[in-house]
Amino acid sequence: MMSGRPGHEPLTFLPDESRSLPPPKLNDPRLVYTGFLGYCAGLLNNALRMRPVFKAGLHRQLLYVTSFYFVGYFVLKRQEYLFAVRDHDMFGYMKLHPEDFPEKGISY
Repeated sequence: MMSGRPGHEPLTFLPDESRSLPPPKLNDPRLVYTGFLGYCAGLLNNALRMRPVFKAGLHRQLLYVTSFYFVGYFVLKRQEYLFAVRDHDMFGYMKLHPEDFPEKGISY
């Protein structure tokens, strides 16, 4: 059975190592976009149920916005953790194999 990377725990969304990373900014454009998608989902829900699109269920639209924003925050946090792990592995490989990565200033 393939287990992937050494020390990898399956079925963990955010391991404990991710706590050392800085949290995403609350006004990150990707988070604002997911909140907007939640608002559009609320409008689409109203349209599909034959309600007034903008006026009906303002509480439901607010619920969609906050829930999409909340889920987007943790998805963004996981994405940044995976990028940090990839960068750590890549720089570790570059440190172990300096002959494959010559300095930029040297030309042959």
